[in-house]
Amino acid sequence: MITNDLYQFVSYCKKIQPQTQQDIKQFFEGVIVFPYDNELLLQAYLFLNIKSLFPSCCELLLFEKSPIADYTDLGKCDFVYLTFKGSLFLIETKFIDTEATGATERKRRNKHRNKVFDQVITLKSRFSEYWDINLEQLECGVFTTDSEVEWRGNGVNVITQSISINNLERWRKNYNIK
Repeated sequence: MITNDLYQFVSYCKKIQPQTQQDIKQFFEGVIVFPYDNELLLQAYLFLNIKSLFPSCCELLLFEKSPIADYTDLGKCDFVYLTFKGSLFLIETKFIDTEATGATERKRRNKHRNKVFDQVITLKSRFSEYWDINLEQLECGVFTTDSEVEWRGNGVNVITQSISINNLERWRKNYNIK
């Protein structure tokens, strides 16, 4: 059962992101055909494979929008899904270049790993405060190109998934638009 505050949030989402799931699917399939941004390609993979990555997600409510009215300075959430349980699932994505070498690149990767977790945890808190949604009704996920993030979610109640850059590219080349 969706509580009143959660229902208000879902209604808000439908106003600011009125596209149908099919419209969003067509957008992401266009990204696959003409990939110009690695992060967007990673997001396309996530959207088109959401059931296998995060099985509790059923409907995309927001994509790259601020969950807090027009306050983009408070952060945008990459994906906000409604779950089958009637809760919200917040997902942050990060394309992390795992193929680059050297000390500077190791530091950059670590910074990106930390940042993506900080983002989703901060957004969970802001969602709860702004929309008056119980923390138990908010789940968090992180999706990256770096398998090193998988263990980091355990202690902070964040579900993590990843795909290698090679597998992402292989998927892009073999994807058949239906």
